[in-house]
Amino acid sequence: MNIRKEKLEGFKKELLNRREAIVRDLHLSTEQMINDEPFFADSIDQAAADTDRAIGIQLRNRESQTLIQINEALRRIDAGAYGDCVSCGESITEARIKAFPFTTLCIDCKAELESEEQRYPGRA
Repeated sequence: MNIRKEKLEGFKKELLNRREAIVRDLHLSTEQMINDEPFFADSIDQAAADTDRAIGIQLRNRESQTLIQINEALRRIDAGAYGDCVSCGESITEARIKAFPFTTLCIDCKAELESEEQRYPGRA
C-alpha cells in the first residue's frame, strides 16, 4: 500500500501509544491481582470474587492478544508491508486501517473469513 510517510508515522505513533497503555494496564492489573488476597467468610462472596478474578484474567488475555497484534503491525511498518492484506496482497483501505490500525486483512478477506466461521464454527 502506498501510505504517505506522514500518515504511516501517525499510525505508528498511535500503535506505540496504544501498546504503552496496554503494557501499563497489564502491569497494574497483574500487580493488583498478586497483591489482592482477600479472605471471605461467606462462600457466596468467595464465589463472586473468584468469578471477578476469572473475568479479569480473560480481559488481560484479550489485552495480551491485542498487544501481540500491535507488535506485529509495528513489524509490518518496519518491513514496509503495513497496509497490505496478508490473505490476498491487496491494499487495505485507509478507513479500515484508521478503524483497526493493527488489521491484517482487507474488508473483503475479513468478510470472507467471518462467513467461513459462520458456516463452519470452530474451523477457522
